[in-house]
Amino acid sequence: MKCVLETIIVEGRYDVNTLSQCVDAHIIETSGFGIFNNKEKRRLIERLAEKNGIIVLTDSDGAGLVIRNHIASFARGRVKHAYIPEIEGKERRKSSASKAGFLGVEGMTPDVIINALRRAGATFTDEPERHSAGITKQDMYAMGLSGGKKSAEKREAIAKKLDLPKDMSANAFLAAVNMIFTREEFEKAANECVI
Repeated sequence: MKCVLETIIVEGRYDVNTLSQCVDAHIIETSGFGIFNNKEKRRLIERLAEKNGIIVLTDSDGAGLVIRNHIASFARGRVKHAYIPEIEGKERRKSSASKAGFLGVEGMTPDVIINALRRAGATFTDEPERHSAGITKQDMYAMGLSGGKKSAEKREAIAKKLDLPKDMSANAFLAAVNMIFTREEFEKAANECVI
């Protein structure tokens, strides 16, 4: 499995599943056009672009282009664009092809995805652990941020302090923290939030 340093931005959860099977990278989904109304997610993507860079990988249809252009309009920093080829067909889970008649990111093979990322200038590395913040699921549990009463409230308070999207699952919260902050920065914010 190829490790990619940049965070990859895709449209939906099925795209996340497909990418997760061929690259070791942080992957953020836009929830399709949901990115237009989600200021917190836009801010997260901006911060990721500034920190390690992002790669935008959307479908080859009109909706994908609109989402790609919207991200390019607000994300500053290192933004790379990966393009999948226009391959006619439909994904297995769908009963019919898309309006454009092309496969989306979720329908691409690992080779096609790797080649698209390579053409975009993705930074491939052999190191599976690229981010050194070091917050683990065990740390989250020990801090009362997962697996307990008020865990969601505690995560939300820290997310607000760190200017992260609220309402993230414990796993999404952990991934965002480890992408952006050092362990010390996170612990400081956590200690300042009392619930």
